[in-house]
Amino acid sequence: MLVARSAERLAALASELSTRHGIRAVPIAADLAQPGAGPALAGEVERRGLVVDVLVNNAGFATYAPFEQASPEREREEVQLNVVAVVDLTHSFFPGMLARGRGAVVNVASTAAFQPVPYMAVYGATKAFVLSFSEALWVEARGRGVSVLALCPGPTETNFFEVAGAQGLFDRKQSPQAVVEHALRALARGRTYAVPGLGNYLLSTSSRFTPRSLTARIAGSMMRPRQASVPAGAISR
Repeated sequence: MLVARSAERLAALASELSTRHGIRAVPIAADLAQPGAGPALAGEVERRGLVVDVLVNNAGFATYAPFEQASPEREREEVQLNVVAVVDLTHSFFPGMLARGRGAVVNVASTAAFQPVPYMAVYGATKAFVLSFSEALWVEARGRGVSVLALCPGPTETNFFEVAGAQGLFDRKQSPQAVVEHALRALARGRTYAVPGLGNYLLSTSSRFTPRSLTARIAGSMMRPRQASVPAGAISR
């Protein structure tokens, strides 16, 4: 099941996946940033007679701006999608997995989860929530046949930075394929979280041994906008 806002793009992707891999791909158009989207999606899945064995909470976006310049409405939507939708969707499908004694939940966090992220303050905070939430569920699911993983990628070759108005912020990015392969290995090994890429892993780990004030200042110097004013960002699905 593929879920995003664009019905046309979803249908094209579902057709491509079905042709290439010989699978059934079901597109469901929904805006997960809207309140109540999680329960509504669960109802649609049930109506179609489908069962979710693996839930991947991947929808999310960032705003990139000094906090006082960012749109309050956009940042409220950011929290709704990055946090509330993750909780709602997990509430909708996790209990069924436990009842069946099998399944997996992959919540996509970020290396931003390990330290404050000035100029992406709300985004970093939402990903810290996703990491903590996932690790707690990992404990609750132990010995019950269900795996839970927080995937914490660094910069990845998607349109994430373009739609957030943060082009050029990072020169080196991982491929989506490398991130997915790392996630699947970590899931098979029962890990609580996964950080693809040795450099990303070392950077995320080092923040645990550095005073938080220093970590925040270093992150601020890396993330500071290079121009006087930056757009507040846009939704990335």
